[in-house]
Amino acid sequence: MLTGENTGRLEFVDERLFTIQGRFREAFGWDEMDDRASAVALVKAVEEVRIGAWSRAMREATLASLKGKLAKGQPTAILGAAVEPIDVISALAAGCSLVAADGGVGVIEELPASVAEAARQRLLLVVSDGDGGLDRLLAAASRGVPFAVHAHGDNEQEWRTLLTAFSDSATPPPLILTHQTSTTLRGADNPGGFTDGDRAACLLSALGCAHADIRLLGFQSDVVGRWSGDTDGQIKLKKLKWMNEVLDILFEGR
Repeated sequence: MLTGENTGRLEFVDERLFTIQGRFREAFGWDEMDDRASAVALVKAVEEVRIGAWSRAMREATLASLKGKLAKGQPTAILGAAVEPIDVISALAAGCSLVAADGGVGVIEELPASVAEAARQRLLLVVSDGDGGLDRLLAAASRGVPFAVHAHGDNEQEWRTLLTAFSDSATPPPLILTHQTSTTLRGADNPGGFTDGDRAACLLSALGCAHADIRLLGFQSDVVGRWSGDTDGQIKLKKLKWMNEVLDILFEGR
């Protein structure tokens, strides 16, 4: 939630982006206490490692840096789970910066060499709950791309694996931390949203990116995109329906 100490860092967008989280927990039979336990553990794990770039002050600085970049009116394209190289090529031609929703970052490695480096340079952030393919995520992390690492009730093993891989690397990437609980949590923020894709859109909006400047690439709700992590297909399709509802709130009239 955007209350207390979080005020001034993220811009309040729409209360419905938070209340919908209770609805999807109910729909899937999840307990918010599990979401909170995972988020608290994530903050503790990050801060106990004592990597300078991961300190709370540096995470605040990373958030502020992103806010500065996103509020300048430049279009920003989010790479969703069904994104294809042609989508990215078109976005780059239109002058877009890039934000990857978890495994969607892998599409950059499929780009022609002539444009792949431009895509890497314009990649501002990867939004991940840890299941998008470790090799893909590490490739982005090795270039210093910031990560918004998300905690929910059943992904603790995934984010722990991701953090271990990051901390073992020569240059751990900058981090911000997100959660999906209804309470304020020191050291992490809830920008709203559900899946990596719609949470990325919520995060960009909360950081001051105008809705008109956000482009959604590879956001399909009727098929499981090839950049999705290992998942049950039927459950994933149900999740994508909720993704659509979040996006309908964020981009009313889209």
